[in-house]
Amino acid sequence: MQLIDLQAQYRRIKDEVDAGIHRVLDHGKYVMGPEVETLEQRLADYAGVEHCIALASGTDALLVAMMALDIGPGDEVITTPFTFIATGEMIGLLGATPVFVDIDSETYNLDAELIEEKITERTKAIVPVSLFGQMADMGRITDIGVRHDIPVIEDAAQSFGATFNGMRSCGASGIAATSFFPAKPLGCYGDGGAAFTRDAALAEKMRQLRNHGQTAPYHHPMLGINGRLDTMQAAVLLAKLDVFDDEIVRREQVAARYDAALAGHVKTPHVDPRCTSVYAQYTIQVDDRDQVRAALNEAGIPSAVYYPVPLNRQPALYSDVPIPKSEYAADHVLSIPMHPYLSESDQDQVIEALKKAITN
Repeated sequence: MQLIDLQAQYRRIKDEVDAGIHRVLDHGKYVMGPEVETLEQRLADYAGVEHCIALASGTDALLVAMMALDIGPGDEVITTPFTFIATGEMIGLLGATPVFVDIDSETYNLDAELIEEKITERTKAIVPVSLFGQMADMGRITDIGVRHDIPVIEDAAQSFGATFNGMRSCGASGIAATSFFPAKPLGCYGDGGAAFTRDAALAEKMRQLRNHGQTAPYHHPMLGINGRLDTMQAAVLLAKLDVFDDEIVRREQVAARYDAALAGHVKTPHVDPRCTSVYAQYTIQVDDRDQVRAALNEAGIPSAVYYPVPLNRQPALYSDVPIPKSEYAADHVLSIPMHPYLSESDQDQVIEALKKAITN
C-alpha cells in the first residue's frame, strides 16, 4: 500500500499520457511549446479567471506572484505558520518579513478573525494557505484585503479543484498560486506550478518575470527568474485534467468512508459547510502520534506528518509570536493513505489498523 498511488493513476491514463509525451518528442519544442499555452487556457477556464501563467514549480508561482506585487525589504506579509516552508521562504527570500497568524483549529487554515490586528502600514500582502485540500475563508480574507487595500495571494498548492461558496480555488482572490508536484491532487511527473489572476497587467508582468524579466528576446527591463514550465509536464497535466473531476469525486468517496468509520475514534477532517475539499491529504489528530505511527507501520500502513514544525519555529524564520493552535496541530496531526485509486479493501485495512493502533 502507498500513501499516494501514482502508478495506479498512470495505468488508467497511460495511452493519453504516452501520446502527449510523444507529441512533444515529435515537434521538439521542449520549452514553452504549444501544450503550455493550451494548458494555461484550460487551467484559467477551470479556475474561472482570465489569466493563468504556467511555472516550473509551486514555489516559483508564489515567488513570481510576490515579485509582481513588488514585495521586498521593509514589507510585511501576513501568513500562516502551519504550512510547507515555501510560503514563508518566498517572503523571506524577497527580504520581506513574514507576520504569522495562528490557525483555526478545525480547518487548520489561517484564522481570519486574527488578521486585522496584525495589519500595519508595512503590510504588503496577505497569503492564506488552503491546506489539506480545503480553501481558507477566502470570503472574509478578501473582504479584509479590500477594506485595507491589501492584495490577497491564495497559496493553493494543495487545493486546486476545491471550492468556497461556489468559487474555485485560484479564482477567489486577486492573485493565486498552485503546485503540480507529483503528490498533489493534480500533479505532473516532476515539478510544476501556476499563478492565476484576473488582472491583465499583473498577468503580463508575471509572464515576463518567469522568463528572466524579458519583454522581447534579450531585452530585460526587470530582473526575473527562469521559471518556465517544461512542455513535457504540460502534456502530462493535459492528460490528467481529463480525469481530474472524476478523481475528486473518488477522493470524496474515500473520505466519506473514513469519516463514517473513524468518527469517535480520532478527530477526522472538518470541512466547512461553505467548502468542498479535494482531500490532498486525509489528516486526523491522534494522541501519542509516534506510537500510532509505529503500529501503523508494523501493519504495513504508510503515514506522514504535515507539518511537525511550524514555520516560526524554524531557525530560518524564527519568531516568538504565540501560535498555540499551530503548535498543537504540529504535535498531533497524522495523514493516512488518500488517493482516488484506494480500494475499499485497502481502506478497510487502514481503518482497522488505525483503530487497533489507537486502542493499544
